[in-house]
Amino acid sequence: MSSREVNFDPVARPYRWIEYVTFGPWLARCRTAQLAKMKDARRALVLGDGDGRFLSRLLTANPDVTVDVVDSSAGMLTLLDRRILRSGVQARERICLHHSDALAWEPAGSYDLIVSHFFLDCFFSSQIEQLFDRVVPHAVPGAKWLISEFAVPRNRLTAPIARGIVAFLYRAFGCLTGLSVRALPDYAAALSCRGMSIVHHQQFLFGLLSSEVWTLPPATQ
Repeated sequence: MSSREVNFDPVARPYRWIEYVTFGPWLARCRTAQLAKMKDARRALVLGDGDGRFLSRLLTANPDVTVDVVDSSAGMLTLLDRRILRSGVQARERICLHHSDALAWEPAGSYDLIVSHFFLDCFFSSQIEQLFDRVVPHAVPGAKWLISEFAVPRNRLTAPIARGIVAFLYRAFGCLTGLSVRALPDYAAALSCRGMSIVHHQQFLFGLLSSEVWTLPPATQ
């Protein structure tokens, strides 16, 4: 996603099964943990949703939202498109697909919801700054940013295990996709510097998975 050499097409079709074999249902649970808090969104930007499992759930839970979907993988977008079409023509008409690197894509309009599930970990810290500079100005006051990510817990017992798992995942996806990132970026500091604050946080698998909702301050009267 963050480099011309990166190609997620080879893992598009088997990704769901790779995910299930390695983490069972936990990644899916992490993605949808905050779904009930997204029902008031009207225009959303979804960055790298993969095969569209979360997007399908969002469209069902929120019948009024329209969504821009950005992904650099044509294979992932094809799977996503097929999944949404199975939900009906009306659901498909509420989304607009953009086959593009998120660092090169130019947002149009404003969003009250931004979503990135296991996406920010594909970028170097400098690229996270670039991405946020491109996207955050298009978030309206009070907008929410829903994030699911891997994390290293502070617990002395579980932290070394989490670091080992994260390192293995980076190596594996580096071999499969060409991804050269090898460390989780500090996206929290970058969001805080841009005026966003975390309002909901839930952890899974002893802190290895993190589900977060960040928000911009509402407009002042």
